[in-house]
Amino acid sequence: MVKKITVIGAGYVGEHVAQALMLQELTEEVVLIDVLEDMPQGKGLDQRQSSTVWGTDTKVTGTNDWADTADSDIVIHTAGRPRKPGMSRDDLLNANVEIVRPCMEKVKEFSPDAIVIMVANPLDAMAYVALKVTGFPSNRVFGMAGILDTARFRAFISMETGVSVRDIQAMVLGGHGDTMVPLPRFTTIAGLPLSHWVSQDKIDAMVKRAAGGGGEIVKLLKFGSAYMAPAAGAVEMAEAIIKNSKRVLPCCCWLQGEYGHNDIYMGVPIIIGENGVEKIIEYPFNDEEQASFDHSVDAVKGLLADVAKFL
Repeated sequence: MVKKITVIGAGYVGEHVAQALMLQELTEEVVLIDVLEDMPQGKGLDQRQSSTVWGTDTKVTGTNDWADTADSDIVIHTAGRPRKPGMSRDDLLNANVEIVRPCMEKVKEFSPDAIVIMVANPLDAMAYVALKVTGFPSNRVFGMAGILDTARFRAFISMETGVSVRDIQAMVLGGHGDTMVPLPRFTTIAGLPLSHWVSQDKIDAMVKRAAGGGGEIVKLLKFGSAYMAPAAGAVEMAEAIIKNSKRVLPCCCWLQGEYGHNDIYMGVPIIIGENGVEKIIEYPFNDEEQASFDHSVDAVKGLLADVAKFL
């Protein structure tokens, strides 16, 4: 358990992150901060009262004052404008830079030793903003994306095969968006390859659905975007840090030569521990997988080139 985790943004994702942290008692205190007056205080009070029913001693505090976030061990940034129907993650770039940048300036001021988990979209670009604004070492600034993309892929596999998600091992890499890179060749169910369970046509359909998983939910909701699965992914990362469990999870990390690329945030498998990103794991790609990964890199490079002018 750590002393304090700050969750930036008290919207749907933020409130679910705060509640999960409270329910799992991963920290002594969760600080839920938002620019809207009284809203985070109300949600914090509601969750504090619910803790007596759940039987947890983690306190949740809502605030508009950055001083209340001081000396946070982990900061989870969820604040940002949501996707709307027909809106790509790339469309969110300009608006969300203006949200993330001042927040990261406050994180640098009040919690200079924190580990930052970025959740806001476009994820790869917002992680880059956080890195440049805070000046923190890259092992302490990374993003939740691959866990969500992989969760969607695993869910679709479970729905298709009827087996428990607990027995499905999968990995989705690359940028968080339409160019993500699912890896069916490395996907197994109880040790058997995915191709043992379903046809190639069905595998291709699940890969395509996973790549468009976020957009599918946006279309169904008709307002906002997914929040429960993203929140779960962020908390899984925080838990791995807090417990120093050395989990191997796909996260958005700063590459320095890995997979043949430098100075770019991309979704790759990493070992997560108390220091954040402890090691990047390199999968042995075949030519087709490497080409897909390189294509995803090119897409993210365009985003970073656009965002650089705001920093």
